[in-house]
Amino acid sequence: MSTERRTPLDRGRVADTALRLLNEVGLDGLTLRAIARELDVKAPALYWHFKDKQALLDEMATLMYRRMVAGTALDPADTWEERLLAVNRGLRAALLGYRDGARVFSGSRFTGTDHGREMEAHLRVLTAAGLTLPQAVNAARTATLFTLGFVTEEQGVRPLPGERREGYGIEERARRLAEFPLAAEAGKVLFDDYDGQFEEGLALVIAGVRARYGIT
Repeated sequence: MSTERRTPLDRGRVADTALRLLNEVGLDGLTLRAIARELDVKAPALYWHFKDKQALLDEMATLMYRRMVAGTALDPADTWEERLLAVNRGLRAALLGYRDGARVFSGSRFTGTDHGREMEAHLRVLTAAGLTLPQAVNAARTATLFTLGFVTEEQGVRPLPGERREGYGIEERARRLAEFPLAAEAGKVLFDDYDGQFEEGLALVIAGVRARYGIT
């Protein structure tokens, strides 16, 4: 009889394994059965910890968020613009670390309350700049939704850094749309230099917040 002790199965271990497997199989291929096989347990064992796949996605998103916070240094002296830039740059970097990271994160519910600490700090920076609380929430939410939507589209073209889905070649697209010259030329903006695209989009969001709420 083997005397080897297995690491106890808990929510954190399951979520960590699921995130590692996500990069191999993507969200559509991530099944409880596949995760159980990776953990060398029977699939029903996972239901002690997660009632369904969405509950697991919630835990995965929470773990992604905790790792993001741990890896993103924020300055309490940030201006509101600097804070929105830092938070959303950090969010994009975290999401790009996982295949379908934005799809996992979107619509998920954090399983703990530790995100409240960061949310409180961000809202304090925004309200200290002169925004009302509803305005601060709207500004933060709009920037976050831009980032989530942007990365969802980005990962639709480049599932992981260095990968590119077939059919998104810029020159090929331009040939197919040759009779629509502006649409053909737009491909150079839409499907290349995602870092530049993201920074420009985020700058537009911040400029919109500034103009809408009249703050400097």
